[in-house]
Amino acid sequence: MKLTGAQALIKSLEHQGVEVIFGLPGGAILPVYDPILDSSIRHILVRHEQGAGHMAEGYSMATRKPGVAMVTSGPGATNIVTPLLNAYMDSTPLVVITGQVATASIGTDAFQECDITGISMGITKHNWLIKDANEIPQVIAEAFHVATTGRPGPVLVDLPKDISNATMEFYTPEPVSLAGFKQQIEPDASAVSQAAELILRAKKPVLYVGGGVIKSNGSAALKILVEQTSIPVVTTLMARGAFPDSHELNLGMPGMHGTYSAVIALQQSDLIVALGARFDDRVTGKISAFAPHAKIIHADIDPAEIGKVRKPDVVLLGECRRSIEELTRALTEKTAEANKDYKLPLELSQWHNTIKEWKNKYPLSYDRDAKDVLKPQYVIEELSKRQGEDTILAAGVGQHQMWASQYWQFNKPNTWINSGGAGTMGFAVPAAIGAKVGRPDKTVWAIDGDGCFQMTAQEIVTASAEQIPVKIAILNNAYLGMVRQWQHMFYEERYSEVYLSPDLPDYVKWAEAMGAVAFRVDTAEEVIPTIEKANEIDDRPVVIDFRTDVTERVFPMVPAGASNDEILVSAEHADSVIQ
Repeated sequence: MKLTGAQALIKSLEHQGVEVIFGLPGGAILPVYDPILDSSIRHILVRHEQGAGHMAEGYSMATRKPGVAMVTSGPGATNIVTPLLNAYMDSTPLVVITGQVATASIGTDAFQECDITGISMGITKHNWLIKDANEIPQVIAEAFHVATTGRPGPVLVDLPKDISNATMEFYTPEPVSLAGFKQQIEPDASAVSQAAELILRAKKPVLYVGGGVIKSNGSAALKILVEQTSIPVVTTLMARGAFPDSHELNLGMPGMHGTYSAVIALQQSDLIVALGARFDDRVTGKISAFAPHAKIIHADIDPAEIGKVRKPDVVLLGECRRSIEELTRALTEKTAEANKDYKLPLELSQWHNTIKEWKNKYPLSYDRDAKDVLKPQYVIEELSKRQGEDTILAAGVGQHQMWASQYWQFNKPNTWINSGGAGTMGFAVPAAIGAKVGRPDKTVWAIDGDGCFQMTAQEIVTASAEQIPVKIAILNNAYLGMVRQWQHMFYEERYSEVYLSPDLPDYVKWAEAMGAVAFRVDTAEEVIPTIEKANEIDDRPVVIDFRTDVTERVFPMVPAGASNDEILVSAEHADSVIQ
């Protein structure tokens, strides 16, 4: 069957099971947009290429399928670099297709030419510049294989315009086998045995759960392991929902803005079982002071993560879910041996009681009696109470993201869509749209800050035009909130270039101009009725402008570069220590 390169690309995407592409056409990619008209693939026309990338990320995180985005050359390609970085840091599988100038023009500084394969080399798992139309089916098959196997991540395929227009004989590609690209799925049996021995001897163990548990579909296996052992669990920012917040052994999120019990449990543990977590600096604080008495079991599919930050005592290299399952099996076998004085669940009553005391003494808290200001934590608590467990929540980056992770109750995986490693402002709105496209049966909320919202709000036009009914809560404190918090604490309250204004723009009018239903909330009394109104609207986007307390700060907090033992539990504690 004779096809153009453009037709072959679309057919190859169909063969990979692609249901939707997020994109924006332009000159170099234009030939590929013509066969989309005859394809079963839905195309979502974005208002900015960054939105296409973040929508693809949200789609992938909600569905566990690879997200696909397509943009043109030059500025179209560079505008999607931020989502590539974001996906790379958070191990999100994306396939990004970029148009390129004709092969004869490459290297001549032609109109809208840029070396996007060179630019993206450090923030993709792999990229391809196609030089022959006959390569297209095989390259697309390889791209999806690389993006989705092992540690997931983004890939990029750069397609010159003359290759799109050239003809080729379409074929079914060979099964993918790439030299040097081998993934170890099953952990080493002897390592599993050693890990099980450490667990059975531990007195103060903690399961340090990262995003790898969700990526490997390991939540059910994790719950079995926890109930088998009774080991307390902390879930990182990327792992919220991997283990139910409602479970008594869930201590919440560790790290810079984690719960006191999660942070200190890691610090005082004698064994940390890291499952798909990478010992990020936001979790460890000052690395030389992190969990000084703990042995480390590190389970991860990426060998580059092993020993990168903290040297492990036992390594479980393989898919996270399989490592958890093998640990469960080994623990069962060892406790069944007649000559072993081990039993399950572990005898951890003293450890559990200590943690319970921490929870009771230092719970997450804010001034619930405040009458004259609207507390952002209250808004999130009330939003969470009025949603089902299957509701998907997206967030931008900053104070609102931390409050969302702290005060929203996550009980299922793939219900939390956020930017972790890159910390990308403007992520929430397009990511929520992508999540809703992937899961139209689910309610999708985004919690955003006023600073983040202004970066990508134009994608509400996309949501309105495409009839994608997402719901967006803006926590509007008129500042770049997290920057202001740091300036308050560490720069003597010198607020340099951080004020945004609560009324410029008028968020209600702006949202309405983009086709959304919009509300403004100034008082606590208005919060619940407005949320209930928003929940009833399901035929268009909804935006709520919550006017929140400008002075509110996120606590607990471990200052940058400090030991986790120096955690500040409240504003009063922080001000007394810093002053």
